[in-house]
Amino acid sequence: MAMRSFFKEIRSMKVTELPSYLKPMFTLGYVKRTLARGLDNYHAKYIETSSADPLLHICFGGMIFSYLVALPEERRHLEHQQHAKEHAPAAH
Repeated sequence: MAMRSFFKEIRSMKVTELPSYLKPMFTLGYVKRTLARGLDNYHAKYIETSSADPLLHICFGGMIFSYLVALPEERRHLEHQQHAKEHAPAAH
């Protein structure tokens, strides 16, 4: 929902106006306030209501993180397999 309103706002702007509109959003203070607001919303929505969703978020987040950490090794392994298959001696 926030992305939709953001795109509605910038759609009506000229390209030369965008840097002055976006620059304040990349300051350290703005990022801190945005993260704090997001954490407060998360706390109000899930933690205070005694929901089990945070446990699921941690489980799925851990699985995604471990997949992303292992991905470069898997890609190297698959490239090695492909290279070995291409350069294997032909069986008659």
